[in-house]
Amino acid sequence: MDKPGRMKHDIVLVPFPFDNLKTSKVRPAICLTSEVGHYDHLVIAFITSRMDLSKEASDLIVLEESEAFKMTGLKTSSVIRLHRLVTVPRKLIRRKLGRLPDALKSELDLKLKELFDL
Repeated sequence: MDKPGRMKHDIVLVPFPFDNLKTSKVRPAICLTSEVGHYDHLVIAFITSRMDLSKEASDLIVLEESEAFKMTGLKTSSVIRLHRLVTVPRKLIRRKLGRLPDALKSELDLKLKELFDL
């Protein structure tokens, strides 16, 4: 990703660290912010296609049956795990997959407010 711009709600591919912080795997993630400050850092949340994981109250499900699913760029129904956050420099983003549909943006915002007790 070489061009700066508004990235909030973009779904991207990025090396996402494992819990041990020693290794990472390129995974889809959602940008929860646009670039912050002169360091061009973004806050992102992990996306998984593992629908069998126990659901957390902060999880946001994106179903491939929805009309706007294609705009996400995801391959299959997925879960945005809003409790799995990391801050990364924009230069680590491999590419943009798509964008979160407008219909899910307000649900995402509500879940973040609940998660952080705002």
